[in-house]
Amino acid sequence: MDLIIRNARLSCDPVDTVDIGVRDGKIAFVGTGISAVAREVVDAGGCMVCGGFCETHIHLEKSRIIDRCAPEVGRNAMAVKRVSEVKHTFTVEDVVARARQTLERCIENGATRMRAHVEVDPLVGLRGFEGVQQLAAEYAWAIDIEICVFPQEGLTNNPGTDELMVEALRRGARVVGAAPGYDTDHAAQIRRVFEMAREFDVDIDMHLDFGNTPDEMDIPLVCELTEQFGWGGRVAVGHMTRLSTMKLDDLKVMAKRIADAGVAVTVLPATELFLMGRDQTDNVRRGLADVNLLAEQGVNCSLSTNNILNPFTPMGDCSLIRMANLQANCCQIGTKPGMRELFSMLTDRSARLMNLADYGVAVGNPADLVIVDATSPEQAVAELRPPLAVYKRGRRTVTRERPVIHRPN
Repeated sequence: MDLIIRNARLSCDPVDTVDIGVRDGKIAFVGTGISAVAREVVDAGGCMVCGGFCETHIHLEKSRIIDRCAPEVGRNAMAVKRVSEVKHTFTVEDVVARARQTLERCIENGATRMRAHVEVDPLVGLRGFEGVQQLAAEYAWAIDIEICVFPQEGLTNNPGTDELMVEALRRGARVVGAAPGYDTDHAAQIRRVFEMAREFDVDIDMHLDFGNTPDEMDIPLVCELTEQFGWGGRVAVGHMTRLSTMKLDDLKVMAKRIADAGVAVTVLPATELFLMGRDQTDNVRRGLADVNLLAEQGVNCSLSTNNILNPFTPMGDCSLIRMANLQANCCQIGTKPGMRELFSMLTDRSARLMNLADYGVAVGNPADLVIVDATSPEQAVAELRPPLAVYKRGRRTVTRERPVIHRPN
């Protein structure tokens, strides 16, 4: 064996401890009483070991620009406009430098798989895409990155954007996205994105239904087209804050429709909380779709980071466990099963959203592993317990020492 992790609790069954053996970058053994010799032996000490976290929705290329953007005025965040005003200043080198810092924080916090959403349009061209593509190659030793290319500022009403999206797909983008809320013709953008997905045989991941009311939602059309073209299991939608404004009975009906179509939902707690309810001055809405309720109705859900240090979210440390904790607090999820479900939205459910067939602590899978300073998923979420070690294909990529309290003699 190349690596043995002893005395580990699995997130799927944290009661008993197991040993995990790794050979040639893959998990070769999961069980008790391993007798093999290994180059590296780690005692997890009863801590939890899970598959590396999956960051399903993050914008690397526009992270860490908050100091470049105009300041927020009043209650209107105007995030798209404030970012748009500086996008023309992006260079590939600039994108790489800023995104590198964010990417390394993600790795430090246990992410080993990532879907990076990258916007293209005539203002920024393919510079963001090229920068993230460069980092994906450079950091392949620590994290697998797939790029989702999308039109943040419109597609049908933004000439030249369609051609840039097609070019990015030709150059290797593996997912195509959308943001119909910023298009004068929502339906036309959604239909065009489905056309691109079929032409290039890629998955779809849309920014969808970010708003303050349940009126005129785009998700019914997405479900219809997903079924029409047989794309179930290959479509995800992010944000979906309008779901949080629906009456409970209507929400359950909508959730069942989403589940039946095979559409997954990603919620971005930090961004939703920062941007939603800005039309209110009291009793301000939280705007978080209740992923636990959606999951109960059969919807596959994930939680993710979205933005870091920009007008959409001018804060963040790239900790997915923090996102689960935020979601639990704001949606009042206090039970152990509820918090365990939220943890799965950083791991197994996120892997399913990304169609990762080789994910998890099972023999034959890549040894992408995280040792978390907790004994159960619910403890990790409730107490914001961090990763102590991260492995990519059996090679250690991160070590975090526990803090030491120095008591007086």
